[in-house]
Amino acid sequence: MVKEAVIVINNQIKRQEIFMPEVIEIYDDRMSQLVRPDATLQKLADGAVHSEGPVYFHEDDSVIWSDAHGNRLFRWNKSDGMSVVRDPSNYQSGNYRDLEGRLVACLSGDRAIIRREHNGEWKILVDRYQGNRLNSPNDLVVKRDGTIWFTDPPYGLTQPNQGYGGKEEQAGSYVFRFDPATGEIYPVVTDMERPNGLCFSPDESLLYVSDTSEFDYPQGHHYIRVYTVVEGQRATDGRVFAVIEPGQPDGFRVDEHGNIFTSSQDSVQVFAADGTRLGKILVPETSTNLTFGGQERDRLFITAGKSLYAIYLNTRGVQQ
Repeated sequence: MVKEAVIVINNQIKRQEIFMPEVIEIYDDRMSQLVRPDATLQKLADGAVHSEGPVYFHEDDSVIWSDAHGNRLFRWNKSDGMSVVRDPSNYQSGNYRDLEGRLVACLSGDRAIIRREHNGEWKILVDRYQGNRLNSPNDLVVKRDGTIWFTDPPYGLTQPNQGYGGKEEQAGSYVFRFDPATGEIYPVVTDMERPNGLCFSPDESLLYVSDTSEFDYPQGHHYIRVYTVVEGQRATDGRVFAVIEPGQPDGFRVDEHGNIFTSSQDSVQVFAADGTRLGKILVPETSTNLTFGGQERDRLFITAGKSLYAIYLNTRGVQQ
């Protein structure tokens, strides 16, 4: 069921679609503990070509997200609605916060990891490994030690709507660990075809990484792998955590209990730390990525299709 809510922004009446509790599918009793009985899925904004990479800023209760195919960067908050932050964005994709609250991001177009400084300037942090250009950084997370872990598939080189093209200079598609303090960079995962989304478990002892190589060819992968993190610096013992269908596990996040909330074609799917699929949060467009936000970190913001959605939950996220 869909209802329409009337809100006022800057003295102007606007309407927002509200999707009623039928959006929740429960396959395991543990899912019931994660959702609110009165849960609603709210569309906050639309107008992107392909929404991606949301990150929440509690300072002004805002969400910044990428129009990954439209080459723009957007911002939304309740007071101001939706606005454009960068145009063009050089095909900015995944976004995150560092330990100082600065925006760090993947640029598929410039084949780099960038950071927005406190004065508003954008700085390239890293764009090469062993003297060769990165492929096209796609998604990233910041560990509690300040290091940036990011995926580097070639989509910005092979897909005309995700970058400026070019030749692959790396031997494969890796997950890298980069230390902004020292400039050190090295691969931590080298056994995946198309690494895409990633996140750590709450205690950072596990690293989850999705492989979305099915996007390139039918027999490719559409699963999330999990790795053991050794001494906070290496990832070993990779194994399949969950196969996601329909669609791809493009981006995902973890809550305080270790549950994985992942994008898929029809929903945000929820998996327990033991790999059991607990349920779905149905989304009317294909979800691509998500982040926890709100002052209590209990609001899930979802990028899907051309839009940005949100829903309140009975659990909290753990990322910055």
